[in-house]
Amino acid sequence: MKQLTVMTTAVLFWAMSGMLLAEPTVETVAEGLNVPCGVAIQPGTGHLFVADSAAGRVVRIVDGKVENVIVDFPIDKYGKGPVYPIGPLGLAFIDQDVLAVGGGGYPDAKDKLRVYNIPAPGQTALKADDDDVSALELPATEKLAGEGNFYGVAFTGDALFVTCNGDDTKGWISRAGVKGAKVGPFMRAIATKELTEVDAPVAITVAPDGSLAVGQMGEISLPGDSLLTFYDPKDGSKLANFETGLSDITGLAYAPKGKLLATEFAWSDTSEGGLFQITAKYTKKRQSIEVAKIVGLDKPTAIAVDADGNVYVTVIGSGEGASGKLLKISDL
Repeated sequence: MKQLTVMTTAVLFWAMSGMLLAEPTVETVAEGLNVPCGVAIQPGTGHLFVADSAAGRVVRIVDGKVENVIVDFPIDKYGKGPVYPIGPLGLAFIDQDVLAVGGGGYPDAKDKLRVYNIPAPGQTALKADDDDVSALELPATEKLAGEGNFYGVAFTGDALFVTCNGDDTKGWISRAGVKGAKVGPFMRAIATKELTEVDAPVAITVAPDGSLAVGQMGEISLPGDSLLTFYDPKDGSKLANFETGLSDITGLAYAPKGKLLATEFAWSDTSEGGLFQITAKYTKKRQSIEVAKIVGLDKPTAIAVDADGNVYVTVIGSGEGASGKLLKISDL
C-alpha cells in the first residue's frame, strides 16, 4: 500500500445551472483493494473503514496503512457485463466501537446485516460469522421474496436503515431499531419501487433535517434513470422525488453546510462516472434540482465525508484483481 499519492485534476467543471466548481485535489489514500464497496469514518478517531468486498474483509486505514478488522466474509457475484464478486457492502457506525455491515455474499434471503464490536488497532481481526456476532436476516415470506445485497446502511440515532436489492417488485429499505446495545427487530419498512416506479434503492444517507436521502439506481442497462428520493424515517412516506439525469447513483453523503454529494457509477458507460454535487430543494408546492459534476472517477462505489469537508470515495478501477482504491478529494 502506498501513502498519500497526489493526483491533480486538470479540468474545471460546469454545473447544469452554469455554476463553476473549483478544481479539487484528489489523493490516493490506499490502493490494492479488491472491489471496495463501502466506506465509513470512525467517530472519535477519524479512522477510515472500508468494505474490501471481493477480498471478503473490512479493513481499517490509518496513515495509509491497511489493517484487517473483520475477515472471512462469504463472496457472491453481482452485475451484468461486467460481473463483480461481492462480500461486505455498506458500513455505518452506531457508536465509536460498534459497526454495522451490510452483507452481499450469500444468495438473497440468506444475506445478513451484521453488527460488530470492533477490535482496537493491533488486535486480532474478527471473523465475519463469529458466534457472538449479531446477524439479522430478511427471509422470504408467503407473499414476499427474500432480501439481500444490503448495499447502503445509514444510522439515524435510533435505527439503522438499509437498502435491499432482492425483491425488485418492491425495492425495500429495511429498518433495524437500535436501543442501547440491542439491534432489532430487522424488518422491511419502505417499498421504494411502489412509491417511485424505479427499482434498486442503493445509496442512502441521513439529510440535515433527519429525512432519508436515497439514490434509486434503477436498471443498470438504462442510462439516466437514477432518482434522488427523500423519505420520512418515521412513517416511510415519500417527501420528494427528483429525476437526476444520472445513471447509477451508488453513494450519497452530506458535506458541511448541507452540500449533498453523490457518486455515479454509470454502468452503461463508466467513462461518465464521477463525483457530483446535487442541489435539491422542495416544498409542498415546488421542487428544483441542479446536478454538477465535480470530478470524473473510475467506477466509484461509496462515499463518506469528514467534519472538515474532506470526501472519501471508494473506486473499483479496472476491476482486474486488486485495482481498487480509496481516494480523498478536497478543496471542493
